Amino acid sequence: MNNVPAAQMKPRLVGFELYFEDLDSAKRFYQAVLGMELSDEQAGHHARFEGGAVFLCLERKGVESYPSRDKAVVFIEVPDIEAMIEKIGRERVLHVERRADSQQPAWAVLHDPEGHNVLLLQAKD
Repeated sequence: MNNVPAAQMKPRLVGFELYFEDLDSAKRFYQAVLGMELSDEQAGHHARFEGGAVFLCLERKGVESYPSRDKAVVFIEVPDIEAMIEKIGRERVLHVERRADSQQPAWAVLHDPEGHNVLLLQAKD
């Protein structure tokens, strides 16, 4: 058990979950298009991806008795955003925001198969 008093413990972000009608399509997108690593899966229920200090869980709509609203944004940091845009395909990218001090992208947004915003962030140097 932790010896830190409860009043001094700070919350720590550990993960995100999104709901999908077509879980297989969502899993393929996050795995094949974005290159995320699948760490756990229950067919027809959920797929979990590791993302360093946090995880992303994709869940089929309707399998829980306490669903959330649909509005969601997934933030993914990438080492080379320009290379990721090329890999994904520029036609899939909805918006690119350039850094004020250069022509290099600071962030870009695309949609996953069910329209959730996926915001790619350029890793800090």
